[in-house]
Amino acid sequence: MNRTEIEGFFKGLQERITTALEECDGKAFFEEDIWTRAEGGGGRSRVIQNGNVFAKGGVNFSAVWGPAPEKITKALQVNGNEFYATGVSIVIHPQSPMVPIIHMNVRYFEMNDGTWWFGGGIDLTPHYINSEDAIYFHKNLKEVCDRYHSSYYPQFKEWADNYFFIPHRNETRGIGGIFFDRLSEDREKGISKEDRFAFVKAVGNLFAPLYIEIVNRNKEKHYSEVEKKWQSLRRSRYVEFNLVYDKGTKFGLDTNGRTESILMSMPPSANWEYNYSPPEGSREAETTSLLRKGINWAYNK
Repeated sequence: MNRTEIEGFFKGLQERITTALEECDGKAFFEEDIWTRAEGGGGRSRVIQNGNVFAKGGVNFSAVWGPAPEKITKALQVNGNEFYATGVSIVIHPQSPMVPIIHMNVRYFEMNDGTWWFGGGIDLTPHYINSEDAIYFHKNLKEVCDRYHSSYYPQFKEWADNYFFIPHRNETRGIGGIFFDRLSEDREKGISKEDRFAFVKAVGNLFAPLYIEIVNRNKEKHYSEVEKKWQSLRRSRYVEFNLVYDKGTKFGLDTNGRTESILMSMPPSANWEYNYSPPEGSREAETTSLLRKGINWAYNK
């Protein structure tokens, strides 16, 4: 297995996911931009806007290579001077505040000194947390993880709780999911490169059926201007996380990636209201109370 095979899977994954999301929306189609990077490589950015279901979303593929910037080698603590990175990155912002935002990223990275690893994650950010959906989401992630190693779900779930956290707000971005990085060969556990790739493929292939099921459960629910206002406030938290803490955003900008593709994760609109606090006993307050680490959704407790 080499990077050509890995890159080919990611290209196909982008194709399958955009097709599934277009069918789910029923109105809008993805617009595609092909871009190249002067130092090496490029990608396909696909963005959907103003649909029946999706207000804005991106499903991006990239494969980039070339000299490794010093700030990257220092941050990653690697010794090579040439890098290669490929993957698919997805963020979907729905029209309805009753439908959650979702993010997924699956990626592969290698250096010319032989260092390599897989990384990625998938997390759900509901504007209103629905326990049934949260349990369904996490149980599906756990099922995929358990197929490959019993340690994956508890380890990667905790990692997601810690990663998708907004320290200056002291709250999680949503209900979390799984997050993993630097998955390389582990001879002690008998885990090969092929095993890691199989797991990453399974996570990628889970995205469309898992998210579309949750969309279909919620897209017809009634909402008012109260819910739309709350959606706009929650979107602002998403912006804060992605611009201040997200490592993928930083990596893309530090490697001279395409700015429009990197920032496709931003919602179409957001709002910041000074010192806002949801009314006590409201659904908004209930959601806020659940934006914390350590909730074991997959175990239904």
